[in-house]
Formats: sequence, structure tokens, C-alpha cells
Amino acid sequence: MSDSPRSGATPLLEMRGVNTHYGAVHILKDVELSIYPGELVCLLGGNASGKSTTLKTLLGMVTPTSGDVVLDGEVVNGQPTSYLVERGVTMVPENRRLFKRLSVKENLELGAYLRTDKDGIQRDLERIYGLFPRVYERLAQKSGTLSGGEQQMVAMGRALMSNPRVLLMDEPSMGLAPALVQTNFQLIQQIHEEGVAIFMVEQNANMALSIADRGWVLQTGRVVLDDTADALLANPELRASYLGEA
Repeated sequence: MSDSPRSGATPLLEMRGVNTHYGAVHILKDVELSIYPGELVCLLGGNASGKSTTLKTLLGMVTPTSGDVVLDGEVVNGQPTSYLVERGVTMVPENRRLFKRLSVKENLELGAYLRTDKDGIQRDLERIYGLFPRVYERLAQKSGTLSGGEQQMVAMGRALMSNPRVLLMDEPSMGLAPALVQTNFQLIQQIHEEGVAIFMVEQNANMALSIADRGWVLQTGRVVLDDTADALLANPELRASYLGEA
């Protein structure tokens, strides 16, 4: 784990004073977040804290009422999700959301639907086969017949096929057997070590912070804690609220 980014470094993806509403309901309240190249950062919070809305706002699925989403210095409010994907932002959604009637290979290939570099696509397929040998063994199998852990690997592989610079992950441990959670986080760390920035929304605070560089805690739409992962793990308030310690 590293310290906070150096002063003067340029964020890859950020939120600047973002407010979002669903109708009259105020969901995100003056949220400030920054993701730097190559970082692994996490967003923690309970149910209805605004975590999923944060991801949807970063990916262009929700437009801020005020404030800006900024990618590489460009304000991208109101741009379609495809615009952000083309520029290196993609997401592994909650509960995987695979096309269950399609084969594993077809799901992977769909991740590259905006790409035209055939040689690069093939190189990335080979890279994913190396990262996830079990996925390679099941290329012809319908994705709906895979176990939860295998589906998570395919979902991560599909996202990587877009050749992202920043990978958004929504509750990657959700629905996995406890024995698979550790393996899943080891794979996330391996992807991070290849140079992909990762922004992970996760309820398993202890596991997320154990591999993260930095983190934020969101409560009722506001960032209430913002620090290095080590500092958050040592924070008594967080330990009491999210790690079940008195």
C-alpha cells in the first residue's frame, strides 16, 4: 500500500463537488473523489449510503445536478457511457450481469465491442487466459452454467477486454462463497499490479482496505472519512462502524 498521491499529480478520474438527485431525493452531497493512475482505491459505506450512485455517476449513467465528473482534465457530465468506455473507464457490475445464454468467449468478446484493433484484442484475450486459467478451460461453456466465482472471473475478464485505464467494481465479493472471497481479492490485486487503476465499491471493509492504497467512507451521500488504507484500518470510528469492533 502506498501513501496519498504526490502533490501536483493529475487525477485520472475525479468528482468535484458532485450533487445528484433522483427526483426530489438528494443522493450525493458535495462529493469529492479522485482516482490517480495505477491506484487501487475503495469506497466504503452501508446500504443506501450512495455508493452505487457514485459508480453510476462516474460511468455517465447518472448526470450530476451540480458539480463535475472529470476524466483526464475533461468535464464529461452528460456524456454517454460509451464515450467514457472508449476513453478507458469501464465497470464490473454488481452480481456480474453476464449474458448467460452466451458462451464464456462470446461474453469476453463483447467487452471489446468498441475496439477495432484486432491484434490488440487477441493479445488481451491471451492475457485474460493467463490471468484466469479456469476461464480458458470453459470458453465454450454457457456463462449461466458457471459457478459464482467463475462468473466473477468472466465479468472481470470482459471488463478488461475494453482495455481500461480505470476499472470500476461494484461489490465484487457479493454473492460469493466465503472461501472464494479471498481468491477474488487476490485476482483484483493482480489486475492492479498490471497497472490498471481500480475504484472498488465494497461492503467488506477489512478485505478491501487490506489491498487498497486509499479509501473513502460514504454516509447518507457525504464523504465522512478520506485517508490512506492503513490509516482507515486503524481508525477507531471506522473499526466500530464497519469492522464490528467496540
